[in-house]
Amino acid sequence: DTACKNRPLDLVFIIDSSRSVRPEEFEKVKIFLSKMIDTLDVGERTTRVAVMNYASTVKVEFPLRTYFDKASMKEAVSHIEPLSAGTMTGLAIQTAVDEVFTEEMGTRPATFNIPKVVIVVTDGRPQDQVQDVAASARTAGIEIYAVGVDRADMQSLRIMASEPLDEHVFYVETYGVIEKLTSKFRETFCAANVCALGTHDCEQVCVSNDRSYLCDCYEGYTLNPDKRTCSAVDICAPGRHECDQICVSNNGSYVCDCYEGYTLNPDTKTCSAMDMCAPGRHGCAQVCLSNDGSYSCDCYEGYTLNPDKKTCSAVDVCAPGRHDCEQVCVRDDLFYTCDCYQGYTLNPDKKTCS
Repeated sequence: DTACKNRPLDLVFIIDSSRSVRPEEFEKVKIFLSKMIDTLDVGERTTRVAVMNYASTVKVEFPLRTYFDKASMKEAVSHIEPLSAGTMTGLAIQTAVDEVFTEEMGTRPATFNIPKVVIVVTDGRPQDQVQDVAASARTAGIEIYAVGVDRADMQSLRIMASEPLDEHVFYVETYGVIEKLTSKFRETFCAANVCALGTHDCEQVCVSNDRSYLCDCYEGYTLNPDKRTCSAVDICAPGRHECDQICVSNNGSYVCDCYEGYTLNPDTKTCSAMDMCAPGRHGCAQVCLSNDGSYSCDCYEGYTLNPDKKTCSAVDVCAPGRHDCEQVCVRDDLFYTCDCYQGYTLNPDKKTCS
């Protein structure tokens, strides 16, 4: 049952209780109604059921708005009494159109797209004009099933029923076997959920579709041409992602990353250049020069960058060619002063000697 729920209906049973239907036969009809109710997915938001009883008069036993559970419906059915004389089938169908298929009586609005269905059960020939009434009911969107028992007039059943007739006209020899029709109607109203039955061959996702199914895939996967199996989508392919710099595929999804020297912004998509020369970010001994998300090292004046490109060494400022002293260069940390040999004195220019 869990794999087979009838689609929601507004369903009206119209049962013949004219004199030709003997009391014990009418009890069989009530059993048929109860068994039909058992097969339906009854509820306020699923299938609503009404029962009408007719002979020469018509009685609405209960409309669509009254019961929304099977137990209450079956209890009400058990108390239905036959009306005896006459077989006014046309009047019964017209009453259904005028008085039962109304929003006041529990029929859902047209915008809900809930099918309106009538099942007429009769063993005789209508004593009134049924053709035009049935035609206008069908034009109003009501689907009519005609069930004939024993002496029922087949021509009248076919005039009443919706097309295609072979799916809407049923006949049984006696009321004693009318219960056999329960499985027929169950099959007719059942929206078989193949996905729930587990008889599908979808690799990832099964989507129920009327009485069939379609396969689908989880996010990040795409359906293969065989319509059953799935392949992972390269979601880092150009145009598929929103990353500013680097897209990293991550189990059917993706995350963004940035090039070295850049940091991911709070939107987790775009990147901003880092201040690579901020304290603790670089390895320069003396001077850090920021360079578009990267950096290079330099040295203070009087120092030179070592081959490791990070540390610095003091320059020998008194090396030949580095100073302008005439005679003696005296090194003083990073600076120098000039001096003269013994017997010479430094001129006011601090460089030459006399």
